[in-house]
Amino acid sequence: MLGLLRRRAASSPAASLQLFQCCYHRSSERLLPCRDQEVSYGLNWAIAARGVVVKDKVFYNLEPSELQKSGTAYAERLSGTPLHVKGNVIGGFPEISGAQFAKLLKQVTFHLSSISSLYVQDGAIGSSAECDAKVRVISDNPSAIMSLSNILQKIPDRAISHDTCPLTIYVASSISTNVRNALGSGTQYANGVAVADIERSSLILCGKAFADSAMLKDALTALAAPILSARGGLPVPGWLLSSGGSIVLLFAPVEVIKSCSEIQDVLVSTDSGVVICSKQSSVLFPTKSRPPQLFTKPATVVVVSSDSTDALPLVSKLSPGQAAYHFLAGYEDGKFIPAYNRAPSPFDQLALANSLFLHLKKDKTPTYLINAKSSGKQIDGKDLMRLIELAQSNGMPDSTKPEDTRVAELKGKYRGFISSKFGKCLPEEFSF
Repeated sequence: MLGLLRRRAASSPAASLQLFQCCYHRSSERLLPCRDQEVSYGLNWAIAARGVVVKDKVFYNLEPSELQKSGTAYAERLSGTPLHVKGNVIGGFPEISGAQFAKLLKQVTFHLSSISSLYVQDGAIGSSAECDAKVRVISDNPSAIMSLSNILQKIPDRAISHDTCPLTIYVASSISTNVRNALGSGTQYANGVAVADIERSSLILCGKAFADSAMLKDALTALAAPILSARGGLPVPGWLLSSGGSIVLLFAPVEVIKSCSEIQDVLVSTDSGVVICSKQSSVLFPTKSRPPQLFTKPATVVVVSSDSTDALPLVSKLSPGQAAYHFLAGYEDGKFIPAYNRAPSPFDQLALANSLFLHLKKDKTPTYLINAKSSGKQIDGKDLMRLIELAQSNGMPDSTKPEDTRVAELKGKYRGFISSKFGKCLPEEFSF
């Protein structure tokens, strides 16, 4: 029946009007126990544009307290949920074809159109109105709304209606096993699966995938990156650190951040993800205990590497080209994590490093390299914080460490990895 209504709506404007008037009247009921609210005719149209027809009720932009009053509970946190990505992304995530995504999306939207209560929540990635990515969640489960509300930043009602390219998250928590297995069979799909399409700016969450916050942030970062870039922002996998009245943009191995509580205490967000705009900077996912803020552009940039051979000095000043080179390498004591990012990314890592280089060169931002190891041992959080504060003072001279065999050997490792990974056509300013 629902498919017949859709076909009639598509073939006749009058039928379309009648269909959505019907949806409007049904969804204008008083929606207790959550709150009294009429869901606008425009919202029904907007949801329909995403392939979902309102069957009965829509609960729109509910507050966490309202969700709790209605009996919604926080879902148990999950990890390791499979994420499939359609589009050209870096990171080694399993791909999905356009036909597979279209088939899954059709099944999910049909499911959402067949249930009596829909939950719609709007939010954003990034706190700058100048450069953020609006997100609309369409869900069959209020617990999913609760989980996603802890990740997305709150925005005013109707703000998303003025956005030219919002992201859409479809949550089908009660969808059949047949749909979850559309991508294949196996125990890895027991708790659910997530599928992202970069070109469609869409994310599908099946089963309990909405409870995997780490996977969600990775997927949303990848989906938001092209939008933030198109709006003039530079999205990078780093952290903002607030210290001494100024902002530091920090690039470091995740393990270093996790091991230093002193650093975590001064981070704007403990999650990686920053967007640098023309005059401001913000994090993608603020820590809930720290209200979202806009900051000035970073006054200092710090790149942290780990080298137990002491070939890298403890702290040294870098040119924009050197900073981009070390950022591109992402060196961590024998391993290379290009651009310090293991998550999926639609951006070529060399192109991202070049954008960072141009940004640093244009703004003449002082940039420093810190070695997180000394005499083969990890330096503690207090010492790392002291080195960052030393860098903030902008009094460090250029490194004049003599090149011994250890330095020559490390340079060779960098050169070999970057040449094999990115070819030999680096910008001429890039150097060790």
